[in-house]
Order: sequence, then C-alpha cells, then structure tokens
Amino acid sequence: MNAPLLTPSALTTSSDRLWASLMTLAQLGATPRGGVRRLALTDLDAQARALVTGWLRDAGCTLQCDAIGNLYAIRPGTEPQASPVAMGSHIDTQPNGGRFDGQYGVLAGLEVLRTLNDAGITTRRPLAVAIWTNEEGTRFQPVMMGSGVYAGAFGLDHCLTQTDGDGTSVAQALAAIGAAGTDPAPAFDAYFEAHIEQGPILENEHKVIGVVESALGQRWFDVVIEGQDAHAGPTPIALRRDALLAAAHLTVAVREIASTHPDYARGTVGRLIVSPNSRNVIPGRVEMSIDLRNARAATLDAMTAAVQAAAARLAREHGVSITLEQTAHFEPCAFDASMLAAIESTAIAYGYPNMRLASGAGHDAVYVARRCPTAMIFVPCERGISHNEIENADPMHLHAGANVLLHAVLARAQRA
Repeated sequence: MNAPLLTPSALTTSSDRLWASLMTLAQLGATPRGGVRRLALTDLDAQARALVTGWLRDAGCTLQCDAIGNLYAIRPGTEPQASPVAMGSHIDTQPNGGRFDGQYGVLAGLEVLRTLNDAGITTRRPLAVAIWTNEEGTRFQPVMMGSGVYAGAFGLDHCLTQTDGDGTSVAQALAAIGAAGTDPAPAFDAYFEAHIEQGPILENEHKVIGVVESALGQRWFDVVIEGQDAHAGPTPIALRRDALLAAAHLTVAVREIASTHPDYARGTVGRLIVSPNSRNVIPGRVEMSIDLRNARAATLDAMTAAVQAAAARLAREHGVSITLEQTAHFEPCAFDASMLAAIESTAIAYGYPNMRLASGAGHDAVYVARRCPTAMIFVPCERGISHNEIENADPMHLHAGANVLLHAVLARAQRA
C-alpha cells in the first residue's frame, strides 16, 4: 500500500474554495437564523442536487443515479475497471438544520477532486462522490433511506411506497423532481465520510480530527409504568403506588448503568408523559422512553439486561407494573482498521491534534459499511450543537478534515 503524501506543502486542499462552496449551497433553503431548511426530495433539494452535480461535472465526473435517487459522481482512474474509492454524505437537512451536517462530507469530497485536478493527479482507481437520498428521515421514514437501500437494509419497493404527512410517496416525490434514476448502484472499493462531530467531545478535548472507530449500536424502548391514581392529601406515603416516583428511580438507574459500563456507553430518558398530570393527584401512569447506546454488542446487551433487572426491582419496591417494549435495535458498526490507521497517520503528519472516538449518531457510513470497507473523519462543531440553525464550524477545522480526507483517499486509490 502506497503511503499518503505526508507534508502539507506537497498537496493541500483550498480552505477558501471549500468554504465558498459550503456557503453557496447553504443559500438554498437558508433560514433567518443562518441555518438551512432543505427537506429531502423537495424543489429545494432538486436545486441543491443540480448545483452540486454541476460542480461535480465541472470537476470531470460522470453522473449516475439509482432508483432511490442516490447520486454517484465518478472521476475516472487509470484503471477504469477498478472499483472506485468513494467519499460522500447527504445534502438534505433537518427542518431547522445547519449548514454543515451532511453537506460538508459531499463538498469535502468535491474539494478533494478539485485539488487533484489542480495538481494534475489521476489516481489508479476511479474516485467517486456519493450523495445519499433522505439521510435525515424528516420528510420520509426510514432515516438513512438511500444508503439503507444501497446496502440492502431496506427494500427498494418498500421505501418507494413510504409517504410524507401530505400523502406524497417517495416514488411520487422522486418523479416530481426528476430524481428517479435507472442506473445500477456502483460497488465501491472503500468509502470515506467526513462529517462534523455533532457533539462536544473534540472541542472539549481541543482536537481537530476525530478518527471514528465505530458507530454506537442502539436499543430504544417504550416503557409504561402503571401504579394507582390517588388523592395527594389522604393517601399516606407508605401506601402509595406512585408511577412517577418509580419512573424517577428508573431514570436514575439508566444514567448509572450507562456510567458504569465501558465502550462509549450512553443511556438517556428523553420522554415522559405523566397521567393524570394534576398537582394534587398521585400519578398512576407514566409513559417514558429509554435510549441505550454502546460500541460493542455484548456490552449493549449487558446494559439492556441491567435496565430490565432495575425495572423488575423497582416494580416490586414501588408496587407498580413496569413493561418495556423494544422499538428499535441497531447493531454497533466497527469501521475498517486499515482506513482508520491511514486517517490517523495523515492527521499526525499534518500536525493536527487528533483522537479516536465513536459516533453516537447514525450516518450513511453505517449502512455503506455493510458493502465495503468504510471509515469516518470527524471535525469539531461549535459547542457540539447540530440539527440546529446555529450549527457552526471553524473553516480551518473543515479545511483540516478535507486535507486528511484527501490523503487517506489518495493512499487507498493508488494502492495495487
């Protein structure tokens, strides 16, 4: 395997050009607070697709589009029959999203191609930039739809029949914006995805590059706690069956379980519905959510078992019933070790402070990893805020991530 170019002076991306591309794309769906509202398969999404694919064609790419609307821009290599080394992400946003989530991964890939063009470098393997359809899952479910269809996680026919709140199907929306393609999806040699972290770890640790080892597996539960409504005055403490008190103890237990397990453990209670929700009535019913995450399947299973044991214990102690229904289960995703090593060595060569970490959020890379070796590069985002109009990133951090992407991709694309 050829080594990446190790000196910044040898080959570097353009910070100004990358930033200008990001800011130009951000005008499509721009919101008053500086964010972006560009939902999947809307007219604004069509405009964004046209803009970015125009840039990619200008960079020497041919364009392909598959049946779910995923776009693949291919830059030829000296061995055109070789599988491409791909980069990418998505350009649809949350309803009140930011300028970088997803968009950075696509435009960093574009910047890599532009930089290679400027240097007159043709790689052995072709290069590709993928733009995945409906990553956010805001207008249509499921989330990460395009990459999920690519990886075989979802059936194409099933996804095409999904509808938005107005009853428009994915198939109808694709047709309406001319995004229903007929090309077969290409097989990649490898896939790199650059992304803002969407969390505070890199900023807190004063790191510029995150070498993403894995994406956390997830288990989601809907919980119902049934006690007994009763008058708050006449009912003695010892005789109460307080569903909210049991919910409070279960919430603490989830936090403690996450705090005492390894492998990037996370545990969150994000939703509570209390009934009857009256100030002078002991709550007789609580509905709540539990979100467990971990980088290792075995540890995630252990956390689940611990939560189930805590729920059984608290039910006995508080005289209530507690039922847990699992509503989602995503297995952890470990990214490719050799690609992580290339990312890490390139960051070190540039002198960028870096660290290994796990992604707590889902990304297209998680599904693409089912089909080819995959890795992610994180850069910091301000205060860890994302899925928000005030989402922000330092242009020099974005530039650093693009440089690391450039050399990691180049090393992979030049290998025999």
